[in-house]
Amino acid sequence: MVFLAVFFIVLLVLVFIIGTNNKIIILENYTKEAFSTMDIYLKKRWDLIPNLVEIAKKYMNHEKETLENITKIRRSNYAAMENNEKIELNNKLSFGLSNLIATAENYPDLKANETFGQLMSELTNVENDIANSRKYYNGSVREYNTYISIFPFCIIAAFKKAQPYVLFEILQTEKQNVKVKF
Repeated sequence: MVFLAVFFIVLLVLVFIIGTNNKIIILENYTKEAFSTMDIYLKKRWDLIPNLVEIAKKYMNHEKETLENITKIRRSNYAAMENNEKIELNNKLSFGLSNLIATAENYPDLKANETFGQLMSELTNVENDIANSRKYYNGSVREYNTYISIFPFCIIAAFKKAQPYVLFEILQTEKQNVKVKF
């Protein structure tokens, strides 16, 4: 009788460990998939920027600092970055693009340029895709991070050395309104 009770306790512990391990793997895979989806749109935006900057350079002689900041960020090798680096750099890039777009309002010839308009339209679509995929990614991260943090699952997560993922958040500077100067 005692043997049977011990057997069932051991069986329950094993089922718990295996189930928790599998759930951590599933949530981690969802998070990786969510980042990959978002990464596709981030890379698409990354590739649009040089064309946008080149067209803007022709018109925006007085906005050198804005263009240089975007160009400096864009010089990084996107493919060689870690996911956290991509998130950080894309946050900075979003802020730079906001400034570029706000500054472009001061240049009617630039706004009237057909190629610039097409690129801005494409950028707007990509930004919408990024926003949607960011929500999905952050939801996946939230679920994964919560699961590996709560008891008793955190015990198995600690044995697996499961690390929390970083949320894709807006920088403090991006939360401020962009000031357009005339």
